[in-house]
Amino acid sequence: MASRHLGARFNRRAVIRGIGLAGAAAAAPWARADDSLLNTLIQQNQQSDLGQGFDAASRTIHMPQASLPTLSANTVQTTEQAIGLYETIVAKGGWPNVPPTERLRLGNKHPSVPLLRKRLAIAGDLGASGGDPNVFDSYVDAAVRRFQARHGINVDGVVRQETFTALNIPADVRLSQLKTNMTRLKTLTKGLSGRFVVCNLPAAQIEAIEDNVAVSRHTAVVGKPDRPSPDINSRIIEVNFNPYWTVPVSIVRRDLIPIMQAQPDYLATNHIRIFDMKGEELQPSQINWYSTDAVNYRFKQDPGSFNSLGSMRINFPNKDGVYMHDTPLKNLFGEDMRFHSSGCVRVQNIRELVAWLLRDTPGWSMPAIDAVLASGDRKDARLKKPVPLHWVYVTAWATPDGVVQFREDIYNKDGLGAYAPVFKG
Repeated sequence: MASRHLGARFNRRAVIRGIGLAGAAAAAPWARADDSLLNTLIQQNQQSDLGQGFDAASRTIHMPQASLPTLSANTVQTTEQAIGLYETIVAKGGWPNVPPTERLRLGNKHPSVPLLRKRLAIAGDLGASGGDPNVFDSYVDAAVRRFQARHGINVDGVVRQETFTALNIPADVRLSQLKTNMTRLKTLTKGLSGRFVVCNLPAAQIEAIEDNVAVSRHTAVVGKPDRPSPDINSRIIEVNFNPYWTVPVSIVRRDLIPIMQAQPDYLATNHIRIFDMKGEELQPSQINWYSTDAVNYRFKQDPGSFNSLGSMRINFPNKDGVYMHDTPLKNLFGEDMRFHSSGCVRVQNIRELVAWLLRDTPGWSMPAIDAVLASGDRKDARLKKPVPLHWVYVTAWATPDGVVQFREDIYNKDGLGAYAPVFKG
């Protein structure tokens, strides 16, 4: 949920980029025919501003043309084709390892470059090119960018640890991952139609979908490996503007008590008030922070720019008590590894998504939304017609746009063995 907003000062598990991501379908007739999706992926993953104000003009993908969603019947068909192509790659011996170095980039001459070229060519990212095979030239730069874009890695053309790790996942492991996700896709794509929202948790990405077109995509921040976001099938029913945040008991126990032991002024600084079971407000000095007594009280953060939910919260019925929301920490959307929450999902450019959700709800035009946000007033908007919502776990897929994508198996559901992610606290 919003535990990150209890302050960037909390100690958190650092995510080690253990599993990387890998290749596109070599020799696929559609693998390089249409790079329209690739171009939007590159735009999405290029970071121009990682500061606190980052709300991702670079991560916000506006769709001037029709764009195919991750979940569709067509995705099932093209993922099946990708499996066949990866079976061919494996049968021919896979691809070579690229010996890691500190970094490789445009203009470098290095013994690893020939192997990098071969690796990218087998996966379909690099076509035939002339020149010195030991030189990292413009063709290799473009291929590396394509490889990075397809795997959610920041697109800069520089081969660092994350990209080396991705390159060196064996082809047979990637084939296994495609087959595992093929089973998921067949189940997940049944009965999808009309308007709905999908959050693909490993990709940390949200799609607003209408008539089999992704009308907008939004970068997300999802649950940490030890506090995973759940799979969900529900319906979005309400939007809260300028919400209060009631701190969940799990966060009180695991985060708030330890930080109050170290920083007694934390609650006051962050506008969080304490209430007992009768609704009477208490002072932090009245709580024994060296016991579990604090879990018996309610902690409520006032609305404002500092609020852990930001300016908007999207509600839907579910047994896990999770929701989607804004955040004051916009810089998190600029990270490659966006797994920081305690289960809830933070939405980049949530204003655009909310406007789409409320499109058919009387009284909630974009100017009306902007007015209530500017006022700071607490208001709720009930959707005229609930919008289906799906939180899914898909780490490998191929869309008819012609791009095979892989993502980190962040919650260790793919059975990748030695190639599963490693997390250290």
